[in-house]
Amino acid sequence: MKRAMIVASVLMLCLALPASLEARDKTPAPDLSNMNHIFLGWVDISLDAYKYLGYDTREDWAKVIKDENIRFQEDFQTRMHGRTVVVAKDKDDVNTAGNDLYIKFTDATVDKGYRLHITAHLIDLKTNTEIASIPHLVLNGHLCSLSGCIAKDLGVVTEKLGKLINRSEK
Repeated sequence: MKRAMIVASVLMLCLALPASLEARDKTPAPDLSNMNHIFLGWVDISLDAYKYLGYDTREDWAKVIKDENIRFQEDFQTRMHGRTVVVAKDKDDVNTAGNDLYIKFTDATVDKGYRLHITAHLIDLKTNTEIASIPHLVLNGHLCSLSGCIAKDLGVVTEKLGKLINRSEK
């Protein structure tokens, strides 16, 4: 019974979080309809947190970060219908040449509660200015392993970016 209550509470949180974040965003969405070439940056989570998060080596934690970035990138690419998405190969890859929009991630951390903290910046590469952001997201509410939590949280980031990018097409 206790477990069912916890699961129900977590599901309610997951459903309510996106609505509450959208209600908070009162600024009009930028027009992204002409931005058909997107460079998706790397979610760079510090390797120094490996012990804190229960990994034996930095290499083990680095593999988790890489695998989760690849899954996130693949998911993002499948949701950007009609747009070309180029993805960063690693944290040092910022080769945005030939793209209209750069999605850059900063402040990416994972805490002991397996909550992803992240900020997404949408940068117009023609003017090199930030045209929108999703600041200070703290994603949580999952019953999962660390890598499973990161995958679910990055799925939420993909949804939010997709809504922001595709909103201008409606």
